[in-house]
Amino acid sequence: MIVRRSALFVPGNNPGMLQTAGLFGADVVILDLEDAVAPNEKDAARELVARALVTIDYGQAQKCVRLNSLDTFCADDLKEIVPSQPDLLMLPKVHRASDIKDLAGQLDDLERPSQKRIEILAIIESPQGLAEVYEIARSHYRLMGLLMGAEDYTAMVGSLRTKGGEEIAVARSLLVNACAAAGIESFDAVFTDANDEEGLIKDTKLAKNLGFTGKGAINPRQVKPINETFNPSATEIDYARRILKALRQAEKEGSGVASVGGKMVDAPVAKRAVNVMNLARRLKLIGQGDD
Repeated sequence: MIVRRSALFVPGNNPGMLQTAGLFGADVVILDLEDAVAPNEKDAARELVARALVTIDYGQAQKCVRLNSLDTFCADDLKEIVPSQPDLLMLPKVHRASDIKDLAGQLDDLERPSQKRIEILAIIESPQGLAEVYEIARSHYRLMGLLMGAEDYTAMVGSLRTKGGEEIAVARSLLVNACAAAGIESFDAVFTDANDEEGLIKDTKLAKNLGFTGKGAINPRQVKPINETFNPSATEIDYARRILKALRQAEKEGSGVASVGGKMVDAPVAKRAVNVMNLARRLKLIGQGDD
């Protein structure tokens, strides 16, 4: 079970930050070749990131590279980065399912037969992308998740980006629903005020309650609050344990029906309980035999 609660963006042209990015506990480290890098620095950043992927130990974090968009420098990025074997490639400005298929086709041509298959994490940051989000979510087996790009999205629709996030409520729900229907992961937008930890925690709790599986981070200080918020709480673990116990008891009694607290336990509730316990074990919040 791969845990991806936090995804930390790191400028691809900053050697010091590339060197230390794995020290903050992020589940995914995103080495950024797009927004963080000026056009005249793209070539040097590619070389830095490619070297970092093969020389720096990022610990348990998955290594991801945010590419430039398909209509700009993406092809150049791929030629330099794919041989260094990142775990994930993040594609920005995804508007349609064909964008994912285009990137996947280029990966098919560039990957060596012996290397591990690279997965794709796409950013939905335009009204068109959101309008086609389910088709995008189910477009290709390489696609493991979508991330909400709230800054570009709100600029395009003409809304004011706020800390409360009311302006992206519908967009968040549409993206989460599409990912759940397609069976892939969903990552909430970054919280841009790195100095407001209380606001970050509140925003992350909202994301978790909406169904997001993880969240982007723009500052190392944001990683720990995001991880802790997405961790199963003691209450969630206890409730999941009660559900699984009730299901085992019902099975012993030859019944296909179980209830907890007067509520029937159906398949989605049981699946969520299993997921909570598996995640708790993976994070060592409970022991391997604890169910």
